[in-house]
Amino acid sequence: MSDLTMQAKPMRGLDIIKDHLQRLPAKPGVYRMYAEDGEILYVGKAKNLKNRVANYTKLGGHTQRIALMISLTAQMEFVITETETEALLLEANLIKRLKPRFNILLRDDKSFPYLLIKRTHIAPQILKYRGTKKDKGDYFGPFANAYAVTSTLDTLQKAFLLRTCEDSVYEARSRPCMLYQIKRCAAPCVGLIETDEYQALADQARDFLKGKGNDLQDQLAAEMETASGDMDFEKAARLRDRIRALATVRAKQDINPAHLPEADIFAIAKQAGQSCVQVFFIRAGQNWGARAYYPRHERDAQEADIMAAFLVQFYDTRPPPRLILTDHLPDQASLISEALRLRVDHKVEIKTAKRGASKELLKQARHNAEEALGSKLADTASQKRLFAELTKQIDLPAPPKRIEIYDNSHIQGSHMVGGMVVAGEEGFIKNQYRKFNIKDESLSPGDDYGMMREVMRRRFSRLKSEAEKEEKSICDMPSYPDLVLIDGGPGQLSAVIDALKDIGLTTDDLRLVAIAKGPDRNAGRETFYQPGKAPFQMPKQSPVLYYLQRLRDEAHRWAIGAHRQKRSNAIKKNPLDDIEGIGPARKKALLHRFGSARAVSRAKMTDIARVDGINQALAERIHGYFHNN
Repeated sequence: MSDLTMQAKPMRGLDIIKDHLQRLPAKPGVYRMYAEDGEILYVGKAKNLKNRVANYTKLGGHTQRIALMISLTAQMEFVITETETEALLLEANLIKRLKPRFNILLRDDKSFPYLLIKRTHIAPQILKYRGTKKDKGDYFGPFANAYAVTSTLDTLQKAFLLRTCEDSVYEARSRPCMLYQIKRCAAPCVGLIETDEYQALADQARDFLKGKGNDLQDQLAAEMETASGDMDFEKAARLRDRIRALATVRAKQDINPAHLPEADIFAIAKQAGQSCVQVFFIRAGQNWGARAYYPRHERDAQEADIMAAFLVQFYDTRPPPRLILTDHLPDQASLISEALRLRVDHKVEIKTAKRGASKELLKQARHNAEEALGSKLADTASQKRLFAELTKQIDLPAPPKRIEIYDNSHIQGSHMVGGMVVAGEEGFIKNQYRKFNIKDESLSPGDDYGMMREVMRRRFSRLKSEAEKEEKSICDMPSYPDLVLIDGGPGQLSAVIDALKDIGLTTDDLRLVAIAKGPDRNAGRETFYQPGKAPFQMPKQSPVLYYLQRLRDEAHRWAIGAHRQKRSNAIKKNPLDDIEGIGPARKKALLHRFGSARAVSRAKMTDIARVDGINQALAERIHGYFHNN
């Protein structure tokens, strides 16, 4: 009887792996290893699952990291695939989504900006673009960062005079905007350029971004000579300015990649158990910027292994170019090439360079990686000392791993927005930033305390709900902050404490600090408030004070940006857009006649009906919309 009722001890470690091994097929696939509490430890792929998993059961020969992973394994899951290539793609997707503890991880995965010549309108628009390529037009990129694409866009406006305004703004124009006055737009909105001429400018911009810059500059130079010979000096001057702008774009290249029409260049530097991967983006024979990444991995990881994992994750959601140059050829380069080829309609080659200009590019990329890693290691050491001092100054039990900073923004109570930024030992964690549109309609306009209460209730109620779903304490959640910094004084601090009480949290659960600006809002004279403690100030030259000011200012910048975006969206929205039957042509006719939507709202029905394209029934609908009828 006792044998039947006795609970079997759950298997873990080597035993659980051996148990699964008995049922595994000799086929390609992906395996996942989980700890006892459900934490995912590792995601791997295999050409032969049975052989790969069997390697974990061999005694000895494992690194300390692998031995620890095996000992923690309490459950395994498997997915069978048709080919090893499919397994590689699935592995990369799962690693990025699940972020396993023992895998090499690409940590910064923000999407890259592109340049788009949008052709959904008769007058093409040029703009910076992120996201899925759903709009009709010509896409160019990726650019390494927003600065690179903004700088190029700024110069292209001078060279090709393409509009950047939204369609709704374009339709409402009755006279040229400031961009026309400063020679950055041809003003197609008011007919100062023929449609065919403007389309030709858009096509020239497309050709330039495809690498045909020399031909275009020669063409413009010939046109300038002709205009000068015809005594049309105004046209010649315009062409001269465009040629200078094109030359500026080409002169800005800090490396000379003319021999490579399209390539991504990767170089890795490794020191003190950390690494940096530097990427150069070459498109149309031009350098479109560089970017440094710091993948997460174990100290003993080899450069080739890091590069292999990095490349597969890097291109999981991005189209690869035809050529990928690396200073360390990754393991299974041919398999990765085949996997990437499945994502695009062209061959993808991964290779290194032994001589020539390509070798020099790799050398420069590696030098950049070494410099970036050295700077990061120095910053990390400095940051650790700073966090130790911060821990002492505000009496924390341990150096904080996650700091959340909150601020609100509004103008006279309108477009109220709350902002949250996040920081850690390695700097700001920008993919964790959040915006809160204030929804409580009972708040008085500009009620800072009420805004702060709503933000904190929403933030921690959601976190508590997520913890309950995972059957964890809220304090054990990865996104639970060790320190909350509030931009404000004792009033804001009191509002936060009240909000936390509403959801069952106390000041023992969450470390709170409010930072109030000094007299005349002078930096360096801030006063700090903590629950149950007397207000205090820090020495003006204190590094901790400077750091907390930076955190506060970043939260302020983020909240202000969210507020401006909300206000800008409200300004762009025209009430006429909400009236059924009013399209771009009728809206333009109404705005030309009355000047603004507000003037339309004040107009008599008979005057509205006199506008071209507006019949009596539609005039009644427009009048009724503005008069609640």
